[in-house]
Amino acid sequence: MGLFKRNPFGHILFLKKWLIRIMGTMTHRRYRGFNELKIEGSEIFKELPDNGVLFVSNHQTYFADVVAMFHVFNASLSGRTDSIKNVGYLWQPKMNLYYVAAKETMQAGLLARILAYAGAITVERTWREKGKEVNRQVKMSDITNISKALEDGWVITFPQGTTKPFKPIRKGTAHIIRQYKPIVIPIVIDGFRRSFDKKGVVIKKKGILQSMVIKPPLDIDYENDSIDDIVEKLEYAIEQHPSFLKVIPQEELEAEEELNKKRQWEY
Repeated sequence: MGLFKRNPFGHILFLKKWLIRIMGTMTHRRYRGFNELKIEGSEIFKELPDNGVLFVSNHQTYFADVVAMFHVFNASLSGRTDSIKNVGYLWQPKMNLYYVAAKETMQAGLLARILAYAGAITVERTWREKGKEVNRQVKMSDITNISKALEDGWVITFPQGTTKPFKPIRKGTAHIIRQYKPIVIPIVIDGFRRSFDKKGVVIKKKGILQSMVIKPPLDIDYENDSIDDIVEKLEYAIEQHPSFLKVIPQEELEAEEELNKKRQWEY
């Protein structure tokens, strides 16, 4: 790798690699130490092509979810199935791994900007800004950047666009799937909102079992499935369809809602 070689977004790969190594080493004990991360299905990563893959997941914190995914993806690619034992897998991380995040979130402080350099594709939310409801057009440059990332590698997205559970899937993700036809891999996470604060920076509670389940590719008919069809498939795949509410304890949902009322702004 040339010292100043850049990715399609102009990021220097040498610098990005060292950011991933350092930040990965600093965060490893959050998932294997203070808390434990149970992983299922990570063997699929070695079977995937090097680009054109879209990972869709539910969302529980701003940063801890995607950092955990960086750990799991790289560990699996280095031969550690369903394990992040031995942080040495970060020495040669996957450099064309990206994630979609709100622009205002990734500009909020030095830590966010560092994490953004490690692989964020920042987009402007069309429905919410600084805690207030808005209604604006999708920026075509945001769509172009996501397509550019898919052409170069793998992209992680959280199609609900919020850390609140069981909120609607944003149709923009379905449009991207239908237009660019990526392989779609669903991921279901749990335990992160109990382990961390909402930003995913502060460890709120230790001894929590976090989980990450990686599912087989979603069966999508890119030509004939409607946007609503794809949205429904995503809801079921990441277990955020309203029917899953029946298996969530009511007291847990009420406690989460009470916490949300106290928060001043939301990703």
